[in-house]
Amino acid sequence: MRLKAIVIGCLAMGVAVSAAHARGMTECTMKYNLKGWSAFYKTAAGTGTIRCDNGQKANVRLSSRGGGLTAGKTEIRDGMGYFTRVSSIDELFGRYDTASAAAAAGKAASAQALVKDNIRLSLTGRGKGVELGLALGRFTITRR
Repeated sequence: MRLKAIVIGCLAMGVAVSAAHARGMTECTMKYNLKGWSAFYKTAAGTGTIRCDNGQKANVRLSSRGGGLTAGKTEIRDGMGYFTRVSSIDELFGRYDTASAAAAAGKAASAQALVKDNIRLSLTGRGKGVELGLALGRFTITRR
């Protein structure tokens, strides 16, 4: 009888832990590729995949638009994005505000910080291109 009580107690505790985890926060990352150009107006487009530690996953489309004192052409392959913790992957879709400074010739390295409400996204990547300038704009993530 005592063994049965222990087993039932463990099962109940497992359900409680699972329910608590479901209400908890999740950490998500994004692998992406992005290609774009700029001549005062800056634009880029690409695709990626967001994966969260709670098992959620989404294929996404990326677009970036902005303006400033910029000129050039870049391509980022195998970039990584790191989001602040959220309660669901659904919070990650939408428009982020961005400010960037770039200087690249030939091989390029990129690092950018973006903000949407209380969510922060840090993008890093390597690629190729030629770019010089400062820009303000928006970065949009949508489901593919």
